[in-house]
Formats: sequence, structure tokens, C-alpha cells
Amino acid sequence: MFNFTAVRTSDACEFVNVDLLRGVAYVSFKGGNMYEYKNVSRRAILSLMNNPNMSLGFWVNHNLIDTTRTSYKVVSDLTAGQPA
Repeated sequence: MFNFTAVRTSDACEFVNVDLLRGVAYVSFKGGNMYEYKNVSRRAILSLMNNPNMSLGFWVNHNLIDTTRTSYKVVSDLTAGQPA
């Protein structure tokens, strides 16, 4: 319920996995890199979860890349940043 994976047609993204409670997003890009973004707006995460037609590229650019709010790191897979 609080974790959600968006898989949609995108030129740049394979998928986006978000954790609403933690305010974290994992983005897998088509080039093979995966990033963990922290301090993601929970309102933005809810918007992604509730709008199935929203462009992944637009959402990533607007809420993760083009903001000073978030921080990121490269991860190898989805389990890299998960709590134990």
C-alpha cells in the first residue's frame, strides 16, 4: 500500500519505485543506472501513485532531478537502500 512501482512507456526510465512512508524513490534508467532519491515530496509520490497516465520522465525531472530538496546516490538494486 505504501510502496508502489510505476512501469510506463518512457524514453529514459525503466521504472520508478516509491516508498510513501520513507519519502524515497528508486529510479531505474534505461542506460542501466539505478538511483535512490531521499527526501522526496510525499505529495509528489501520492500524485504519481494516483495518476496512471503521468509521464515518468516528467515526474522524475520535476520531482527528483530539478529540485534542491532531494539527495541521491547510485545503487545496484532495489534492496541496496532498504532497511534491514
